[in-house]
Amino acid sequence: MSDPELTGPAALEDAFCAHTYSPLPVTLVAGRGSWVEADDGVEYLDLIGAYSALNFGHCHPRLVEAATRQTARLSITSRAVHHDLLGPFCRELASLCGMEAVVPMNTGAEAVETAIKLARRWAYTVKGVAEDQATVIVCDGNFHGRTTTVVGFSSDPVAREHFGPFTPGFRRVPFGDADAVRRACDDTTAAVLVEPIQGEAGVIVPPNGYLRALRSFCTEAEVLLIADEVQTGLGRTGTTFACDHEGVRPDLLILGKALGGGIVPVSAVVGDWSVVGVLTPGSHGSTFGGNPVACAVGREVVAMLGSGELQERAALLGARLHAGLAGLVGNGAIEVRGRGLWAGIELEPGLGSARSMSEALLRRRVLAKETHGSTLRIAPPLVIDETDLDWAIDRITEAIMAAC
Repeated sequence: MSDPELTGPAALEDAFCAHTYSPLPVTLVAGRGSWVEADDGVEYLDLIGAYSALNFGHCHPRLVEAATRQTARLSITSRAVHHDLLGPFCRELASLCGMEAVVPMNTGAEAVETAIKLARRWAYTVKGVAEDQATVIVCDGNFHGRTTTVVGFSSDPVAREHFGPFTPGFRRVPFGDADAVRRACDDTTAAVLVEPIQGEAGVIVPPNGYLRALRSFCTEAEVLLIADEVQTGLGRTGTTFACDHEGVRPDLLILGKALGGGIVPVSAVVGDWSVVGVLTPGSHGSTFGGNPVACAVGREVVAMLGSGELQERAALLGARLHAGLAGLVGNGAIEVRGRGLWAGIELEPGLGSARSMSEALLRRRVLAKETHGSTLRIAPPLVIDETDLDWAIDRITEAIMAAC
């Protein structure tokens, strides 16, 4: 066997890294804002945005400075002791969310698991559900991470295959159907877990009023409404949270990805003490959750969102993006879905796969990624320049029209 080091970093990755992804054939070495540079010196416009982790772009100077300054001062303490940034971070994040308390974690999947644990403990200790009987209602097409519990209630066979047996206690209903949630609910129901817009499913936007209907029903039925805003939150859809479009305040808000500013993994579950307060010392935790570097970056993220300028920018540029892509419908695309700076382009069946389209865009110096075979997903950094966005729309149009 030849030495993989002699064949480049991609071959080395293929030889020694588990094959859990099928990356585009490009190796990145640097990035700034919305642009990245490959190892051959070619620059690409990043419309993947690390699945909304890069809302603020690559290497944002404010976020890099916050991480660098804190890393040189104090990096990791564990939660065995206090540190000087955790309290301020939790206070500021709770304020941004209009809530009272934060459970700091690292990844989105960890935060989802945390919310499930909170809902179950709340059901037993507050609502009075019989022990080990609590149920959570979830949606078809959901994506909440890749832990064993989470894939157990996924409807994606690729995510589930050969990973059972799965954790019981979940009931799946069609996404966007509030009446189906009502029918699935009974005295054992602890919570409804929902993405305000389904990202991995193809940027699926539910009918208007869906979230309001869920909020009304959950209040009536004494059931927690949990919004997974790992991908939709922190400005992506043109508001701080996607729930804001319908004026809905969930009982628990799950955040991740962009909360780490594209610098470090940071996630959180945010809610009021009436729910978060069911956790006690030893019942939950994380060695790295809420570490000083995470808090330094997270505080800067919250500060950057405080003025509302990034959210307004995402709304304005999002309108520009969707207007620019609208002409593709009937010309290579079945529909273009999304909200804010987020779009899912559903390709016509005879056009080829979304993977082949992402490779066609790669040849045009644009990074985009497929999901579920037929959808091209677009999620540029919120800091993208208008001219770069227009250039990207032209390249997408050119690639799709060339395949027609």
